[in-house]
Order: sequence, then C-alpha cells, then structure tokens
Amino acid sequence: MSTASPGPAESLPEDHGDGALSLRSIRRTGLSIGIATGLYGISFGALATASGLDVWQAMVLSAVMFTGGSQFAFIGVVGAGGSALGAALASVLLGIRNTLYGLILAPSLPRGGLRGLARVQLTIDESAALAASGTTVAQKRAGFWAAGVWVYVFWNLFSLVGALVGQHVADPAAWGLDAAAAAAFLALLWPRLRSRDAVAIAVAAAFVALVSTPALPPGLPVLAAALVAVAAGLLGPVPAPRHRQRAAEADQVPDDREEPR
Repeated sequence: MSTASPGPAESLPEDHGDGALSLRSIRRTGLSIGIATGLYGISFGALATASGLDVWQAMVLSAVMFTGGSQFAFIGVVGAGGSALGAALASVLLGIRNTLYGLILAPSLPRGGLRGLARVQLTIDESAALAASGTTVAQKRAGFWAAGVWVYVFWNLFSLVGALVGQHVADPAAWGLDAAAAAAFLALLWPRLRSRDAVAIAVAAAFVALVSTPALPPGLPVLAAALVAVAAGLLGPVPAPRHRQRAAEADQVPDDREEPR
C-alpha cells in the first residue's frame, strides 16, 4: 500500500534557504506559465471548429487529451483530410514524452487514488519543467501542481473562446489561423533546442516532413517526422567526433607536475 502524498491544496513548509525559491514564488511562476500557455488554446479552439469539429468535440478533445502538441497534430491531420486513425497515431507519438516525464517525477508525486489520477492528467511539458526546477520534494510538488492546474484551467478556457470564435470564421486562412498551428508548434519547440543533437533531430524531422508531404496522404508526413524523433531517442545521443573526445579527455587528465618555485 502506497503512502498518500500531500496535494497542491495542503500547506507545505516554505524553504527560505540561500538560492532556493520559496513555494509562493513557485506558485506565482505556475500561474504565469498557465496564462501564457493557455493563450495558445485560442488558436487550437478556432482551428478545431474551423476544421469541422463541433464546439463540444473540441472541448472534449482539449479536456481529455490535454497535450498541446498532440491536439494540434490531431486537428492538423483531420483538417488536411487525413483519417481519424492517422490523427490518433500522430497524437500518441507526440504524447509519449509525457510518459517519460511521469516516470522521472514519480518519486516526488502521489501514485494512487484521485491525486494519482490527477497527476497522470496534469503531466505535461510545463508542469514537468517547473517541478524539475525545484530542489526539494516540497518545491517539486508545488511546481508540478501550480503549473499543471493553471495550464489546464486556462488552456480549456481559451480553447472554448477559440472554438466559439472559430464557428464564425468561414476561411481560417483569411485570418492567418492556418499558420497558427505551425507557429504554436515552433513556440513549443524553440525553448527545447538547447543542444546540437536536438537541433539536428528537429531539422531531420522537418526535412522528412517536407519531402514526404507531396508523396504521402494527409497525416502520414507528421507520423514520419515523429518517427524520426522517436528513432533518434531510441538510438541515443550522437557520439562526438574523435578529436573532440581526445580534447575532453586531455582536459580531464590531472597535471601532476610541480610548478617551478
């Protein structure tokens, strides 16, 4: 039997140590992240209804799937005339990363009961990132719940606004909504391009998508690009060139020679 862990509503001792963020500051950051991320929901809701979904269908998709990248991929495939199966597969591939987040954060978060179910639903990029920034269990929990809950609230709220607006937009391209999904993807991806490996994988996936678009049915280019990222993750990081490895090893060798007096 697992021991129940305190949820977001329970009071937790604040840490005022040197260099440590207070829980109050972490919760404020979670609110800011929720508002900023939730604004993308306007684009999703508008694109969802403009691509043929009803308002209630868009809201169920937003509330249940609750993964921005997967949701944009789903409506992108459906809007392009792809099959529901292709849209679902693209969404699943893009959502696999949330499973990895859950495994990493599991020691610090509740695993069973209603709180465990809530943790599963709220495990996204933003909640995982803010939780990972904490140095104590209390900070990790505060960051996870603050970002997860606020993103969920604002994402669904703004998705509803966008869905209602999208019903009255006859031509999404006339308002630039056809480019909103690509812009949202880029905004979600850009902060994660912090290494050469990540940039290389992103470029390779984009190249595969562009090359395969004229030849494959709608929805399959997205799957092909996602498979590039999955394959790269399974193969592991690209080894550095030999001359760089030698230079790194040389830097790590201690110099035992005595300095001249």
